[in-house]
Amino acid sequence: MNPKGTLHSPLSRRGFIHKTSAVAAFGAISLLGAESSRKFRVALIGSGWWGMNILREAMAGGQCKVVAMCDPSLQTLEVATSQVMDASGDQPKKYQDFRELLEQAKPEIVIIATPDHWHALITIACLRAGAHVFVEKPTGHTIVESRAMVETAKATGKLVQVGLHRRIGPHHVSGMKFLKSGGAGDIGMVRMFVHSRGGKERPSPNSEPPEGMNWDLYCGPAPLRPFNGKIHPGGWRNFLDFANGTLGDWGVHWMDQVLRWTDEKHPKRIYSTGGRPVQGKPILTAAEQTSDAPDSQVAVYEFESFTATWEHRKFGGTGPEKTGVGCYFFGTKGTFHMGWRDGWTFYPHDEKATPIHEDAQLQEPDGHNLKLLWKDFMDSIREGKNPIADVESAHRSTSLTLLGMLSLKVGRSIRWDGEKERILDDPEAQSLLRRPYRAPWVYPAVS
Repeated sequence: MNPKGTLHSPLSRRGFIHKTSAVAAFGAISLLGAESSRKFRVALIGSGWWGMNILREAMAGGQCKVVAMCDPSLQTLEVATSQVMDASGDQPKKYQDFRELLEQAKPEIVIIATPDHWHALITIACLRAGAHVFVEKPTGHTIVESRAMVETAKATGKLVQVGLHRRIGPHHVSGMKFLKSGGAGDIGMVRMFVHSRGGKERPSPNSEPPEGMNWDLYCGPAPLRPFNGKIHPGGWRNFLDFANGTLGDWGVHWMDQVLRWTDEKHPKRIYSTGGRPVQGKPILTAAEQTSDAPDSQVAVYEFESFTATWEHRKFGGTGPEKTGVGCYFFGTKGTFHMGWRDGWTFYPHDEKATPIHEDAQLQEPDGHNLKLLWKDFMDSIREGKNPIADVESAHRSTSLTLLGMLSLKVGRSIRWDGEKERILDDPEAQSLLRRPYRAPWVYPAVS
């Protein structure tokens, strides 16, 4: 066009539309290219071992600029930021308080790899600050705060990817396809399990927090326990103030596999029993403490069309089983085992038939599929689609583990209305869907 807005040469209407459509299409492609090539401002909250594993995948993907890192331990923070600078050249700012990070660094994406008791409050704060979130599993420490995460994600329109990497692992995907296609026939029972070795636990002495550790902030909304090397770094998963033991840590992956297979979204009844017969009674005094999560536990989940059981023990090893972790689906055509490092195997009902097997395809050295899960997250942000481990379905998987722990606590079976997320006819159990927060932290509101 010339400055007056007239065309240089006459065109037919069809020719004009064709030309302008081509220009528009080229412009759209250019914009998509620019969006896919630009780097998102990324922050990591919880800068220990696992958080750094996730952040390395973010850096390796080439679409992220690390602008900020957060951890209540200055020592952890120093080590992590040095690794980021060496790996990428980025120079992230360091924060001990996530609220200051959100206010000052203004990230577009936040990775949350804190202990479980912080997942909800930090995720909600990040979403409200306008960031997409990659948060480690399980979604929350209690069911109501996990629900608050779901509602906040919907209200803000931001995406949440939960670290359920077994959803996207190649042998998990093909195994689910085999099951859903009826390869094992009609499934009547599922058994999930994790077994390891161990013995009696002796208490460890409490101490002052290490220099540079903001222990009050670490505990946050949880009770302020004395600092102990059994808790930090890494041991918090076995302390019920901060997590939900083996069922909350490992169980959520296998509960998630069950819900990926079935069309049912909720069980109708849950019962759990267990304790610490080998590790011993938990100890917490001003001088010393042990962990307090159960060293062995069984949980039964009654669905409409099948029953699922969970079991774990921290003693005895794998025993006669070939593996200490996995999920068996028992069907009319045979038994299907979804494993971890051993892939999956179907054992036909006809013992003369040859088993069907697929090897695992995992990232080493940790044996997970974070690379695929992170790529799905980035693709979802660019394309505006739901990520594979979206927060609502992850909330349902998390809720199964939390209901198992709740039944263990009250010592009886509970009836669950999954649609309304209420425990029926048991006010005491219903009250445990949430827990008190330590001031000044405020429990997230749910509509």
